[in-house]
Amino acid sequence: MIRCVRLWTGEDRNSHVDEGHIDLELGRGAGSLPVAAATVSFRETEPGGAYDWHTAPVRQLVMTLSGTLRFETRGGETFVLRPGDVLLAEDTTGSGHRWSLMDDQPWRRAYVVLPPDAEVPFVVSQCRPFGKG
Repeated sequence: MIRCVRLWTGEDRNSHVDEGHIDLELGRGAGSLPVAAATVSFRETEPGGAYDWHTAPVRQLVMTLSGTLRFETRGGETFVLRPGDVLLAEDTTGSGHRWSLMDDQPWRRAYVVLPPDAEVPFVVSQCRPFGKG
């Protein structure tokens, strides 16, 4: 199972969090169905890095290759991303989120910008394990 966390904007104009996974049952051979992508790029942030309140610039998947970081929404929802986790960033409007690196590793990641009509095989978990406060 590939862990995926979705950031999205609610009717209250705040970012919210859903934890789940990428559905690997839809495709053949325990793989997901293909997801359309507009562009792919890579970025690295040195250990100790942080980024204050912002929204996602576009709807995108962010795949963490190295580094452990903590995300927070203005409403106090928090979650941690680790190598191998996928972030589905859909909070392109509203109050946004912030993040900070938690360990001594750089955050290396791949950004996959999604076309507007791209369907992502994201499945929400039944329980909501993210934190408040």
